[in-house]
Parts: sequence; C-alpha cells; structure tokens
Amino acid sequence: MRVSNLLAVTLTTLTLSACFTLPAGPAGPQGATGDTGARGSSGYTGATGNTGATGNTGATGNTGAKGGTGATGGTGATGDTGNTGATGDTGATGSAGEKGKTGAKGSTTAGTVVIVPAPRP
Repeated sequence: MRVSNLLAVTLTTLTLSACFTLPAGPAGPQGATGDTGARGSSGYTGATGNTGATGNTGATGNTGAKGGTGATGGTGATGDTGNTGATGDTGATGSAGEKGKTGAKGSTTAGTVVIVPAPRP
C-alpha cells in the first residue's frame, strides 16, 4: 500500500506541473570559447638504407682436354724394279778345224718383282 500511495502522489505532482506555464527568463552570458588543441608533430622520415654488397667474381673455367694424336701416314710406294743385265757377247770363232765356243751367259739381277697398284684419290 505504501508503494501505491507514493505512486499516486508522484503522478499527481507530474500532472499539475504540466498545467503551469511560466515565461522564459533572460538569456545567460555566453560561455568562453575553448582553447584550440596543440598541433601534432610531423612524422619522422626514415633513414636512408645501406648500399648492398658487391657480388663475388665468378670462378675461372677449366682448361680444355688435350687433343688426340693424329693418324699415322701411309706407307710409301715400292721402288722400281732393277734393269735386266746385258746379254753376254758371243765368243770368237775357233781356228780352222775346230768348233767355235759359245760365250758365257749373261747374268740377271736376282730378286722378287712386286707390283703395287697406284693409291686411289
């Protein structure tokens, strides 16, 4: 009950206060203007970066392998065959009544004859 009484009094007060209208009073003095805030600092510019290191020199290449030995030259041609020896002279005629003798037989060079064909171009 206590709450209901308190509630009734509060509602009545609000209702009555809405019925009274009073004229507005004189305007109050204007308030002072607030201070402007401090200006912020400019940002710091970063330091310049260091120069990169120079690259190393490349390694020297290896020496090439030694070339192979050239082919052996061909065998020279066989020399010409020697000449046949001269025929021996006929012996002198014998004296009358005798038969003449035949002279000695001529000699030839001994050896083997080899025929070598000419090389092809």
